[in-house]
Order: sequence, then structure tokens, then C-alpha cells
Amino acid sequence: MGKITGFKEFQRELPAKAPPTERVKNYREFVLPFSEAKIREQGARCMDCGVPFCHTGCPLGNIIPDFNDLVYRGQWQEAARRLLATNNFPEFTGRLCPAPCEEACVLGINEPPVTIELIEKEIVERAWKEGWIVPELPEKRTGKKVAIVGSGPAGLAAAQQLNRAGHTVTVFERASRIGGLLRYGIPDFKLEKSVIDRRLEVMQAEGVVFKTGAWIGKDISAEQLREEFDAVVLACGSTTSRDLPVPGRELAGVHFAMEYLPQQNRVVAGDDVKGQILATGKHVIVIGGGDTGSDCIGTAHRQGAASVTNFELMPIPPTGRPANQPWPYYPMRLRTSTSHEEGGTRQFSISTRELIGKDGRVSALKTVGVQFVPQRAGGPPRLEEVPGTEQEWKADLVLLALGFTGPEAGSIAPQLGCELDARGNLKTAANYATTAPGVFAAGDARRGQSLIVWAISEGRECAREVDRYLMGSTLLPTKSECDLPRV
Repeated sequence: MGKITGFKEFQRELPAKAPPTERVKNYREFVLPFSEAKIREQGARCMDCGVPFCHTGCPLGNIIPDFNDLVYRGQWQEAARRLLATNNFPEFTGRLCPAPCEEACVLGINEPPVTIELIEKEIVERAWKEGWIVPELPEKRTGKKVAIVGSGPAGLAAAQQLNRAGHTVTVFERASRIGGLLRYGIPDFKLEKSVIDRRLEVMQAEGVVFKTGAWIGKDISAEQLREEFDAVVLACGSTTSRDLPVPGRELAGVHFAMEYLPQQNRVVAGDDVKGQILATGKHVIVIGGGDTGSDCIGTAHRQGAASVTNFELMPIPPTGRPANQPWPYYPMRLRTSTSHEEGGTRQFSISTRELIGKDGRVSALKTVGVQFVPQRAGGPPRLEEVPGTEQEWKADLVLLALGFTGPEAGSIAPQLGCELDARGNLKTAANYATTAPGVFAAGDARRGQSLIVWAISEGRECAREVDRYLMGSTLLPTKSECDLPRV
């Protein structure tokens, strides 16, 4: 703890952002630079607690007090070593993670918590700028070959760890570019794709093989995978979108969020997207109040929507920590994303009854207010409509951001003989092994729709178990261990 009174002297502070009126004119990241002096002050706020609950808040087990202290002291290269020891891709989590570590920060009990996510991002960006992140080739190859199906954060983390263990790793991606949801689901204003590309260059130099346009289960069969590889990791995500089964769902102008968002990302990348879904000049309604819905809102603003309205079935959360979600748990409280800051309205406790069309295209929505009514005997609350709250909303474009229900039907999983669990995800044992011999699963395909930080954690843990399966033992680290890179 370099600055004993740091948490008393300095207030929580974050970098400024470009004004909404300016940033909606393009798809670039818009967080403005933060001075080194300011960043070191934020590191000084860390109390280096005797029991650092931020460790347990972070699914990766990042050694947070260590790198906070090193930043305060100006020891950036060593801070990068500490950070990269537990997190393969802090340049992703530093931009996209909801920071459960900060909600578990001890200082956060009665003060604003340490800006852990900001410090993480600043460390890794300093490491890239200084050239400290370099390819790490294994000392020797094992002769074992592993196939990774899916190139999102779980697949990439598993690939990097298994390559470091000496295995020959091939990552298969059905799209034309590597990155999974990082590439096609996250808008560029939250994650510019050059951030992904520089990491992929390092991984390729380390020996990881990437194959795009390779749809496993269609272009490449299960038999081919088994013949060529000693183990398979399914990191294909939870890509089946939850639908809205109401009258009028078949109307033109009603789309899943994951039909809409990838198209704009492809356009930003320079692809020609024929028949692109556009919000330009339209009254847009986004159904679903999570991150995906927020991404739709920000994209609609940039496309020049006439209006944007966001529907959420749940009641508006409190602004503070709810009494039934005490520290250090992650609280369900009202959060305003940068896309919400850019405009539009939010409607809570609202349910869509019907989509109304004109000439086969959506023109309006009918909704009703809802409330959750407690039941006797401790049962779950019952959702009820509130009489007299019916309303009609003009809509030219309706985007469904209602979450995801699991891997796609007809994927490679049944071909390999993998069973699903009761929630529709890939069924695995504690060691990430599926019901098919030699086949493992990680990330959203195994645990269901979740966070990027959980995906990286799952990829790392799964890689450890695959290495053990192939070699009988493993030296890859667990969450409680360090794997210090050459930085």
C-alpha cells in the first residue's frame, strides 16, 4: 500500500467522454485521454485490504491490489506482468466488463470504489504502446492437436493457454473474421476492431492457427474433427435469440438484435451489406433493457433514428444498492449506459401485447403496464397486467434484445454426441468435459449468456482441463495461481 492515506485524499475520477452530440457522428471509441498523474491517483485510492474482496468479485481472480499499487508507484511494466498473469485480454475487459470487482471493493462499502476497470485498461494500453506485449512461444511442442470451435473470448483464451502448454491449436470460425461476438456483436464505438486485430497478430505469431469461413458441422464434419484432432473445445456461444411470441411478429421491420448489430459492424469494417437494416429516419423501439439493447440504442442514434424508445419488462431498479443485495454482491441497480446518455426514452414495467402492421410492415406496438405480485408460501412473484395502462406506440423498426437461450439447434454438438442440460446449454462435468469423449465446452455455450470476463475465465479453466486430459497432468495455472508472462 504505497499511499496509506490515498483513499482519503483522492476522489474517484474517470476520464471525460466526447459529448453525445459529437460521438454519435461516427463509430469510434469516445473516451478521452486521462493523464498519468490522474491514473496514479486512482491507483493510490486502493487500500490493499487484508482480505481483498475484489479478488472474489473478479471471475478471473485478478491480483488487483498489486497492480493498483504498482501503478501508483509508476512501475507500469511490472503492473502489466501482474495483470497479464491472470487475464489474457485486459484490453477487452478494460472496455467491456461491468466490473463486478468494483462492486466488491471494500472502499465501496461507504465510498465510491476504486476505478479498477480504468486502471486495467490503462495498464494494458501502456503495455501495447511500449511494446511489452510480445509473442510467447512454448519451449517445446507436445505433438497434440486441439480444435477450438468459436473465436469469441472463451475460444481465444482457451487457444492461447493451450498453445502456451505446447499443443498445436486451430481455431475455427464460421464468419469471415475472427472474434465472435467481440467482432460482430459489440459495436465499434465500444470496441474498435483494431484492438482485436493487434491481439490476433500476436497469437498468430505464437503459433495459433485461425481458419475463417469454416462452419463446423456443415463445412467440416464431426468425423473430420475427431480424425484430425486429439481434443475439441466447443466455445460456440449462446447464439439462439429469445423471441417475442405475439401477434404481428412476422411483420417486416421486426428483427433480432443480432440481425441488426452485425450488419453495422460489417459496414464499419468495409463490407458491402446488401439490404442493411437501418434506423435512419425511423421511430425505433428496442425491447430489452440489457447490454445488447443498449448497443442497439447507440447504433440507432448513429444511424439517425427519428426517435428511440427502450422497453423493459422489469420495474425500474433503485439507484442505490438494494437491501437484499448487500456488499460485496453485484447489485441490480439502475445503470445508465453511454448509449442511454445519447438520447431516447426508457420505459419500465411494460409488456408488448401486439405488433401492428400496415402493408405487411410494422407501424405500431400495443403495450400494457405490468407488475410483479408476491405469492403466498414464498413462491416466485406473479406477473400481472395493470388495468387501464394499455398504450399504442408508433414504430417503424422493432429490435428484439431479449437475451439468448443457448447454442443453435443443429450445431456440431449433437454430431459429436454432446448432451444438453435442462437449460439448453452444453452439459459438462466439473472439468468442462461434455458427455462426448475428448470434447470440452467453455463460455456461453456451457454456462449460458454471461459476461466477457466469465468467458475468458472459462476459456482458461477449460484449457487447463484439456491439457490434463491430453498429458495426464497440467502446469497451466488455476485462478489462484499466477502465470507471469515475459513483459
